[in-house]
Amino acid sequence: MNEQKLILIADVIEQKVRKEKELEFYLKELEVLHGKIGFLQKEVDLTNTIINMIKKEDILDLTTTANTAIEKKANLI
Repeated sequence: MNEQKLILIADVIEQKVRKEKELEFYLKELEVLHGKIGFLQKEVDLTNTIINMIKKEDILDLTTTANTAIEKKANLI
């Protein structure tokens, strides 16, 4: 009977060690994922800023600006 209890305790300890290693692995993976989430959030924020600038027409349209400059120059000549 004592031998059976020892085996069960050994199994429980082995299981505990395996779970601790698994937990350590997933904590490292979680840290990597947090880094990726932060990077993606910055990209989304940047994209939203660009979209808002375009909606508000805060971005200079180079084609229109160039054509206007050419027309002004042509009118001066």
